[in-house]
Amino acid sequence: MEVKQHERLHRDDQNLCKLAISELEDIYADLGLSIEELDLLDMPRRSFTVHFPVKMDSGKMKMFVGHRVQYNDARGPTKGGIRFHPELTLGHVMDLAFLMSLKCAVVNIPFGGAKGGVAVDPKEIKRNELEQVTRGYIHAIADYIGPFKDIPAPDVYTDEKIMVWILDEYERIKGEHAPAVVTGKPIELGGSRARSYSTSLGGIYILEEALKKTDMDKFEVSIAIQGFGNVGENAARILHERGYKVIAVSDSKGGIMNREGLDIPAVMKHKAKTGSVVDFAGATNITNEELLTCECDILVPAALSDQLTKDNAADVKAKIVLELANAPTTKEADDIFFDRKIMLIPDVLANAGGVVVSYFEWSQNLTNDYWEESRVLERLKKSMITAFNDVYSICREDNCRMRRSAYKLALKRILQAERLRGNL
Repeated sequence: MEVKQHERLHRDDQNLCKLAISELEDIYADLGLSIEELDLLDMPRRSFTVHFPVKMDSGKMKMFVGHRVQYNDARGPTKGGIRFHPELTLGHVMDLAFLMSLKCAVVNIPFGGAKGGVAVDPKEIKRNELEQVTRGYIHAIADYIGPFKDIPAPDVYTDEKIMVWILDEYERIKGEHAPAVVTGKPIELGGSRARSYSTSLGGIYILEEALKKTDMDKFEVSIAIQGFGNVGENAARILHERGYKVIAVSDSKGGIMNREGLDIPAVMKHKAKTGSVVDFAGATNITNEELLTCECDILVPAALSDQLTKDNAADVKAKIVLELANAPTTKEADDIFFDRKIMLIPDVLANAGGVVVSYFEWSQNLTNDYWEESRVLERLKKSMITAFNDVYSICREDNCRMRRSAYKLALKRILQAERLRGNL
C-alpha cells in the first residue's frame, strides 16, 4: 500500500520525538535534576486549542481545530513552525515545541520553542479555502502571538505565501505593520536573504568544523547524500561549488554513484527534466540502501527518519554522519556508531541553520535594517561554528555522543535562564 506524503512526514516527526524523549530520559538522570527542574521541563508554559469557522467555496460553514504550544520562554519569545496536517494533535505539537526549545538553546539564539497548526489536509481543499483557514486560525490566536511573544514560521505543508497571509491577517487585526510577527516571508515583505538554503549551508559549516577536528582534507574526502529534496539538493550543490567530491546522491526512486565525483549541476538538470536522479548519464544506479553503506568518508542522510538502524549501522563505512534530516538515525544505530568511533552530528545541531536565519530575519524586521547576503552568511557561519564547538567540547569532556552533549547543553541553558529569573 502506498504511503501518502503527509503520513510519511508525520511519521518522521513522531520518530524524532521518540528518539529525543528516549535520549532525554537518560540525560535527566545524568544531570541529577531536581523535582522542581523536572516539573518545569515536563510541561509547556502555555498551550491552547482553538475552534473556528470557515466559509468554504460551497457556501457552507465548516469548523476547524487549531493548536499552539509555547513551551518555554525563559530565553526569549517562543519560536516555531505552523503546520497543516490532518493528524495534528495537541500532544504531538507539545513534543515538537519542546524540541524547538532545545534547538534554539543549542545554537544559542534568544528564543524559546513553540509549535502549532491546524488539523487539515491542504491537498483536500482549494487554495482560496486554505487562505481562509489560515486567516481564521490567526484570527483565533492573534492575542497570543507577536514579535515579542511568539513568532510562527513555515513547517509541514506551509510556505512563504501562507506566511504572508499570516502577516497580513495579524496586521489587519492589530492595525499596524508588524513584519517581525512571522518569519519565512518573501524578501519583498521582509524575508531574509539565504533563507531558502540556510539549513543546508548551516550543516556544511558544521561539517567543515568537524573535518578540522578529525584532520580530514576536504579535497580528499568523498560524500554520499541520501535525499535530493530542497535540503539534500542544496547541500550537494553547495558542497560541489566548494570543491568537495560528492560521489552518490539519491531520491525516493533510487540513487546514482560515480566514485570520481558527480557533476551536481548536471544531476540537478537531469532531475528537473526526468523527475529523478536515476539513470543519470555517467553514473551507476544504486538503491537507497546501497548508498547508506557505500564506501565514503561522509554520509549525509537528508531524507527520511529511521534510515540508519541496528540492521545496517555496522555496515556504514563513513567516518562522519551529518544528520540533515530529522531523526534519520535510531538510538540503537547511534550506540553502534559511538562504539565504532564514527562521529555522528545530530539533527538538533546539524540542521539548525534554518532557525538561525529565522532569528536573523526577525532581528532585521525589528530594526528595519536589511542585510546583504554576505552578512547573513557570515553570521550564520559564526553561529554554527560556535554551536558545534560548544557541543563538541562537552562531548569530549564527558566522553559521550554528540546528541547527548547537545541536549545537555540545551537543558543547562534553559534551566540557567529559569534560575536567573527566580523560577528555580
